[in-house]
Amino acid sequence: MSKILYKEQLSENVFKMRLEAPLIAEERKAGQFIILQIDEEFGERIPLTIADADKEEGSITIIFQVVGLTTDELSRLNVGDNIPVLVGPLGNPTHIDKYGTVVCVGGGIGVAPLHPIAQAYKNAGNKVIIIIGARNKELIIMEEEMRKIADELIVCTDDGSYGRKALVTEPLKEICERNPKPDRAIAIGPPIMMKFCAETTRPYNVYTEVSLNTIMVDGTGMCGGCRVDVGGQIKFVCVDGPEFDAHKVDFDNMMARLTEFKDIEEEKHQCYLESLAEAKIIENEEGEEE
Repeated sequence: MSKILYKEQLSENVFKMRLEAPLIAEERKAGQFIILQIDEEFGERIPLTIADADKEEGSITIIFQVVGLTTDELSRLNVGDNIPVLVGPLGNPTHIDKYGTVVCVGGGIGVAPLHPIAQAYKNAGNKVIIIIGARNKELIIMEEEMRKIADELIVCTDDGSYGRKALVTEPLKEICERNPKPDRAIAIGPPIMMKFCAETTRPYNVYTEVSLNTIMVDGTGMCGGCRVDVGGQIKFVCVDGPEFDAHKVDFDNMMARLTEFKDIEEEKHQCYLESLAEAKIIENEEGEEE
């Protein structure tokens, strides 16, 4: 049982929560994630990266986007409510070392899991260049937190409403063309964005990692739902990852698997929204009768 200590809406569909989780806060490392379940008996289990942790408070921070039933249900909880199932920290931590110059690229909600990783690279003595991007200004998150870490921060929006009008791959390419080129890169965001970041750094031979967020159930490697093809070998994101060599990931296969249950997910979410609407109608009718 984990109590919600803090809640903030960052944009239309993006929320930040601080959860009571002292043991996880004590043990977590950059790059790791948790799995939570809202309904202990029937609920879906979803993985969310730990965006931050406070050992003194005994809390962890998650940032998530409403994309389906469970994240919608989670967004409707408030401070003081409890999450019955919270498991973690899971996955392998990011391998942090002093490499030299590290480029950290975050797209959309991927900026949240990128934050502790960029912070860890900075604390290890690296020069950290951070690129964050979103479709528009309203969807840019954690800019100030990233600015405190970055030696150089580049903000991009698809529509040019804020920062530079460009996809994140454009400044990434320019940085790879610098002399000297960066020593390492990491990209976190939508699968298609990570795929093109990998293709951008490949010609320059800049080692690049990506943090994958796949369908996941148990988080211990037993269900096989999170399997991905990495360099022709089957890997499980929950125990072998979540970070992999971007130049070896079969992104097309991964993206196809991510859409496998899309119709079912949308149907369940729609039923949930309809039930909320019906409950609201009944509540209004009862109020009028009184």
